[in-house]
Amino acid sequence: MVKFTSLLILSLMGLTSAANLRAAEPAAEEHLDLELTLENGRRELFPLLPGTKCPAGHQCRARKSAWARGTQQMSGPSTTPSSIMQAMKDNLKSGLTVAEESALNNDLSTVVKSDDYCTRRNAMARAAGLAAGLLVSQVNAPAFAASTTEVGMGSDSGQLVFVPSKIKICKGDTVKWVIVKGGPHNVVFDEDAIPAGVSQEKISMDGQLGDEGESFSMTFDTAGEYDYYCEPHRSAGMQAHLTVA
Repeated sequence: MVKFTSLLILSLMGLTSAANLRAAEPAAEEHLDLELTLENGRRELFPLLPGTKCPAGHQCRARKSAWARGTQQMSGPSTTPSSIMQAMKDNLKSGLTVAEESALNNDLSTVVKSDDYCTRRNAMARAAGLAAGLLVSQVNAPAFAASTTEVGMGSDSGQLVFVPSKIKICKGDTVKWVIVKGGPHNVVFDEDAIPAGVSQEKISMDGQLGDEGESFSMTFDTAGEYDYYCEPHRSAGMQAHLTVA
C-alpha cells in the first residue's frame, strides 16, 4: 500500500507541474480545486487537471487557468506534498487487491508519461476520487471521468453563431447546446464531415429550439472530426466544429 500511495501522490503532483503538460490541453479552461478536510480539521485545496469533474458528494472551487503551449500557467492555492499525502492516508479506502493496486499503479504511471490529454484526465479523475474517499469500483465506472461541455446557440449580442465555434472533448463526453439568442436554432451534423460509421440522424437534433435556455445534449463515443451547423441559419454562416479525442 505504501508503494501504491507514493506513486499516486507523485502522479497527482506531476500532473500539476509544467513538465508533464502538453500542447493538447485547451488554451483556457475553468479549473477546479478539490476541497479536502484533514484530521486536524484544516481544509486544503487540491488542484485538479482541467476537465476533471468534482467527485460526487464533495466540494470543489472553480477558477480560471490560462494554458500556454507546453506549460501550465495558473494562479490559485498551492497544495504541498505532505498535505496531499496526509489526505490520502485519511481517505484512501483499504482492502485493495493485488490486481487493483497493479492496475491503478499502471494507470497512474501512464498518466505521468502520456502525451494524450484524455488519458491523463481520466486517470486524474480516478485519483481525485480516491483522494476524496470513493471506492475503486466507483472510480472505475465507465462514465466516472466524463464531462459535459456547453455551447451557446447565438451570442449575447445577437449574432448567429455557435459559442465557441470549435471545441475538443474526450470520448464519452457530452456536448450541451443551449439557446442564448436569435432562435429558432438546431444542431445538424454534416453527413460528409463526420467519422465513418456514425449515424448523422442519430446525433443530429430532431426539430428546432426557440426559447432562450432550451437545450439539446448528445454524448459522443466515436473519436474523430465533426462539422455541424444550424439549419435555419446555415446561409448566415452559423456552423461549428467538434473534435472527439
